[in-house]
Formats: sequence, C-alpha cells, structure tokens
Amino acid sequence: MATEKLTRPPRFASEREEAEWWDANPDFILQEFDRAKAEGRLGHGIVKRRMEAFQAAKEAALNLDAADVVLANRLAERKGLEREAYLRELLHAALLKEAESLDQSSAA
Repeated sequence: MATEKLTRPPRFASEREEAEWWDANPDFILQEFDRAKAEGRLGHGIVKRRMEAFQAAKEAALNLDAADVVLANRLAERKGLEREAYLRELLHAALLKEAESLDQSSAA
C-alpha cells in the first residue's frame, strides 16, 4: 500500500491488522501533517494557547469589596455599560496612566 495515495487509513478488521498497517506505513502521519501545513490547516499550539489564556483569565479574577461593586454597578449603568466592561475599561486606563507615569519618572 503506497501512503502517497491514501487520504486516511483504511478500516481495520482487528487491532492486529491496524498495528501491522501502521508498522508498514510509518510516514502516513508525517504526510498528513505536511498536507495540513500546505493547506493552512495546521494549528500551532492551539490547545496550549487556549489553556494558557484560560489560566490567565482565572488568575486575573479580582475579589472586590461589596461597596465597590455597588458603586461600579451604578457608574457602569450611567455609562450604559455592563459592570465587567466598565471595570475592564477603568483598569486599562489606570494601567496605561501608571505605565506612562513610570516611563516619565524613569526618563527624568
């Protein structure tokens, strides 16, 4: 069986038959990776990146005082935003301001 002409492994009648086929066609998987790469279907650590993003999001969770949550709800409502979006906006602006302040103080 030439692996160049196969698009997928055949159906096997037994585990032994499958093992023998894989032993006789060791380059099949490499061929499939090459084909996926050429077609742009090959991911680059997709599962790893998604897990890292999930872990980072989990670690980024904040516990806020109840009074701060109430105030954030009120202010977000005035701006027509969801509380989480409003808090992300505030945090982002504060981080940029802090980074700018630190850059200016280190340049002086």
